Amino acid sequence: MTPSQIASALVAASVDAAADAAVAAPLDRSRLQRSAPLAPYTTFRIGGPADVLFEAQTADELATAITAARWAGVPWFVLGLGANVLIGDRGIRGLVIRNAAAAHTISATGAVWSESGAVMQDLVLDTVRAGWSGLEHYIGIPSTVGGALWQNLHFLSPAPERERTMFIAEVFDRCEILAEEGHRRVVDAEYIKFGYDDTVFHHRRDVVLSATFQLTKADPARLHQILQENLSWRGSRHPWLQVHPSAGSIFRKIEGVGAGRLIDQCGLKGFRVGDAQISHIHANILVNLGHATAADVRALVAHAQAAVKERFGYELHPEVGFIGEF
Repeated sequence: MTPSQIASALVAASVDAAADAAVAAPLDRSRLQRSAPLAPYTTFRIGGPADVLFEAQTADELATAITAARWAGVPWFVLGLGANVLIGDRGIRGLVIRNAAAAHTISATGAVWSESGAVMQDLVLDTVRAGWSGLEHYIGIPSTVGGALWQNLHFLSPAPERERTMFIAEVFDRCEILAEEGHRRVVDAEYIKFGYDDTVFHHRRDVVLSATFQLTKADPARLHQILQENLSWRGSRHPWLQVHPSAGSIFRKIEGVGAGRLIDQCGLKGFRVGDAQISHIHANILVNLGHATAADVRALVAHAQAAVKERFGYELHPEVGFIGEF
């Protein structure tokens, strides 16, 4: 499939979603779908359809799909594991690119190169087995490599004190991006400007294609112990995605106070709108009890914001991205 074929199909789909089958004739239907539901590709299990859904299996395909959409003047959105987002019930117009580019390697010196669609848990397990330390802190956090860089992935570790926040920036070396201007380039940490839940990717339409991390040698037995400690600690404080789908923390951190603590003190744990509920385990996490809609979640978010504002005077700002049409 060439960029021009993708571009022509995208133009047709964006103009008329009911265009006849001839529009998709030159395309590989196993890789490009029209009117594809997005809920199965999000950790919230919520979301309407994409006009066009394309699965990119390599970094080159990811870059090609984005470039094709730009050429066609079609809106586009890159979806990784679908964590930290709420997709609207009416879905996303234009092209959604599901990033499944997952190739990765570990060198004899501890340099880990990975395409941006690789799942962080896969990298964690592979590096721990090989005796390399630096990624073990992020076990159990649903994210791709691209998502980890986008948000500067972080976790309170190590046990037992858990007094320090470990950031993915600490082991980051460099990454290749498709820049907003359309060219590919390799950039370093100075360009990315890592902050707390913030990077340059929040402010520019650059896309991570691949990344390199530098790890240090360690005892695999000790690393496995850290995995178990982190999984246990996280599991006791966060609802299991397999049972109660969620998008992770719904509101941004309020330094020294905690958004979840404020919501809890309003007596809102367990409060629900439709099938969207404030978790009994963590008040800053909203869960899908089975058939929640994006509208349910938005209403629950608004209720929590109003309650906290009325009782404590604090403004709660969503950390989760609201994507598409609601």
